[in-house]
Amino acid sequence: MQKILDFESSREHYTADACVVWCFDARFTKSLQGFAQARNYRSYDLVRIAGGAKSLASPDNESERIFVLKQIEISLKLHRAEKIVLMTHSDCGAYGGIKSFENDIDREKETHIKELTAAREFLEKNLSMSVPVELLFVNFDSIWEL
Repeated sequence: MQKILDFESSREHYTADACVVWCFDARFTKSLQGFAQARNYRSYDLVRIAGGAKSLASPDNESERIFVLKQIEISLKLHRAEKIVLMTHSDCGAYGGIKSFENDIDREKETHIKELTAAREFLEKNLSMSVPVELLFVNFDSIWEL
């Protein structure tokens, strides 16, 4: 084994301001950073997966939903996350992109509102503890809270 980088990381245990479920689409990395900064998050647990909250709302298979639920539960238990933030975004490949909505931005947004709502309902029924759940839809110039 060969060391490739020196760095210093805190050994202190932390409390997460939130557990954030975000899509791994790199086009939205700056929006994630801006969101966390605007909310003054000191630390947050990030579950970054294709489609963001899609895995909770309409997974391709149930194992995806169980995996994400488990990650959120771990954040709540180990780092006492104070809230959960669920995100979906415009032109998401996991939803087939904007083309699957015939380039209709309003139709796409309506679908994401339904998906985010379904994801929150799933969490409310299946989490072992009750915490606030925030819903975000992100496009290429804004973050919208439901």
